[in-house]
Amino acid sequence: MYSKNLTALAIHIIIYFPVLAQDTKTLPEIKVSGTKNSVVFQSSNQDFLILEGKKNETILLENVISNKATNNIRQAMAKVPGLNYWETDGSGIQIGISTRGLNPNRSWEFNTRQNGYDISSDVFGYPEAYYNPPLEAVDRIEIIRGSGSLQHGPQFGGMVNYILKRNTNNKPLSFEGNVTAGSFGMISLYTAISGQNKKWNYNFYNHMRKGDGWRDNGYYDIRNTHGFLQYKFNEKSNISFELTNMNYQNQLGGGLTDAAFKENWRQSNRSRNWFGTPWTIASIQYNNKVSENYSMQVSAFGLWGERNSVGFLAAANVPDAFNPLTGLQANRQIDRDFYRNFGLEWRNRITYKINERTQDLAIGVRAYTAHTDRNHRGRGTTAADFNLTELNGYYPLALDFNTKNLAAFAENTFHLTEKFSITPGLRYEWIENTMAGRSNKTTTEETFAPNTEIIRNVLLGGLSFQYKHNESWSLYGSATQAFRPVLFSELLPPATTDVIDPNLKDNSGWNMDIGIRGNIKGIIKYDISGFYLIYNDKIGTVRKFVNDNPALASYQYRTNLGQAIHRGIESFIELDVSQWLKKDKGFGRLSTYISGSLIDAYYTDFKTYTSTGIAPNIVITESNLKGNEVEYAPRWIVSAGIHYHYKRFGIQVQSRTTSSFYADANNTEAANAAATAGKIDDYTVLDLSAQYKINGKYNLGFGINNLNDKNYATRRAGGYPGPGLMPGEGRTWYLSFGVKM
Repeated sequence: MYSKNLTALAIHIIIYFPVLAQDTKTLPEIKVSGTKNSVVFQSSNQDFLILEGKKNETILLENVISNKATNNIRQAMAKVPGLNYWETDGSGIQIGISTRGLNPNRSWEFNTRQNGYDISSDVFGYPEAYYNPPLEAVDRIEIIRGSGSLQHGPQFGGMVNYILKRNTNNKPLSFEGNVTAGSFGMISLYTAISGQNKKWNYNFYNHMRKGDGWRDNGYYDIRNTHGFLQYKFNEKSNISFELTNMNYQNQLGGGLTDAAFKENWRQSNRSRNWFGTPWTIASIQYNNKVSENYSMQVSAFGLWGERNSVGFLAAANVPDAFNPLTGLQANRQIDRDFYRNFGLEWRNRITYKINERTQDLAIGVRAYTAHTDRNHRGRGTTAADFNLTELNGYYPLALDFNTKNLAAFAENTFHLTEKFSITPGLRYEWIENTMAGRSNKTTTEETFAPNTEIIRNVLLGGLSFQYKHNESWSLYGSATQAFRPVLFSELLPPATTDVIDPNLKDNSGWNMDIGIRGNIKGIIKYDISGFYLIYNDKIGTVRKFVNDNPALASYQYRTNLGQAIHRGIESFIELDVSQWLKKDKGFGRLSTYISGSLIDAYYTDFKTYTSTGIAPNIVITESNLKGNEVEYAPRWIVSAGIHYHYKRFGIQVQSRTTSSFYADANNTEAANAAATAGKIDDYTVLDLSAQYKINGKYNLGFGINNLNDKNYATRRAGGYPGPGLMPGEGRTWYLSFGVKM
């Protein structure tokens, strides 16, 4: 493994070292259609964001040639170093991303936002992002790594923010439409109207997509609708209203055993598993540039969402049950969650001077409340459709979770010299979590979960610095405390015999970065950095004896088990070959890039226990995961691509290589029978995308995803959508036609 990594690194150095050594004198700018940057690294503060000294990326979707219709995040965010993602199916409905060896599960290690407000289920109790906007509607994606937690809330991954398109051409009416067709019956229709009329600004879009799915039993049908209306009081102040509604039906083929995956990774032994998350988000935002030195923003937002699933959830090696006497299949399990969240956030940016140098202060407060109504393990029908009828009249598990949160933050950029700045910051969190309800019910008995109330008072600090020598290079670094509260799912035992540690601790730690970024004469753009992440008090499960007596039975005990260290290198280098070779306009623009990460994520002290025998003669053996690799943390992730633009034509070929990784902390090599544990193999996926613009109004797009038809997997599911190895998407194609006027 290490030899492969070193070999790859050596190749990359050999390729790019001659480039870095070239004469970088100023060359005439080449202006060719479609040559704008697709990723930007911000070294100055923007709007209400403090970015100086922080690892950050902004992806400009307008300049990305990719399959946006299906939310192909592998293509859209290819230039973000170290980005890891999960694939559940080819629908693109849910986006699960992470960085630095953290868990990509529905982006829950990020504070996930749209236009600055929260879109996840519950930021502090259940931070899974079931909703993501269609990429055709997104203007840019902002990412701030770990240090972004001070401004946006305590998450180890930082913040990801989807900024939607808005009208900027001052026309009273503009129209944008895209029709995309592709493999396996995929058809997508995106339409949007926008405009400005005196003091009013509006934007409305509707996105519909359906298809049969790349795998068997992979049907999906999705609709996403959004409306935006803004009123400008004057040039300095405005108020805006937003409403987003999404609904879909998604058939999920479930997991496969490793043997079935190798035999035919398109197959499925689950035809009755369905998933849907009706989602509504509303916001009101007021912006006011009070003076040249003071701007403020007040946002109020609400979320009404559901998580609905029905299916046969046995292990991948268990076929869907069929009763020959009745001619019917087994009853399915129904799980339903209902989310109701509301928040209010007041952000301020103040500039002032010390010794004739401008200083920059961002300060804000936040109030947030969330309610989750969880109803699981219901008895569903024996049918195959998306039917949520509960036959028993009750759910064995029925719990209410509530979150209340008050927060305040402040970050101040002190420009100590013309080139050097430091940014200290603080964030205070008051969090109250409560849980009450039923943990299990049968026809004969009922068990209630203990009424739980957890109150936290958390103060987080951080410090960033930046030395900006010139536009060619700047040095940056940060050290920020991280925090993540115990999740609701971790407070609840998966079985009635399991026990939860009453003193379960929240996760805490540090995010640290140091790097260099810049742009050398328009020829080379780069960002190279190292990171060190400390993840304390990771939560896991061990076996214990009843009453500490080995003669009695044992039980599963969920508690804090240890610490994990994530360290590594993240790098991005892009070469404008046309500038380097001093070619004129007639050549077009040719560029190439490489984006990669080397991650070493391991446990320092993590006790585990295994058991053999039958009660009361059970033997417990203690071991330790010290030195084991963290699950879902590939050591090596490399994306590389070649882009070529000539007048109205653009084409790109890109590849992504991900090294092998483990799906469990025990670092199980061979997969178990249920395929929930075991190593996931390395893979390389190639993508090709092209576009042709006509008269500045029309656009033709074509692409082939997974050009090499590589069979690969990104995850092993332990539960829904059906335990087992989850295949990635095989070779597919798309053809699109778009218009803007």
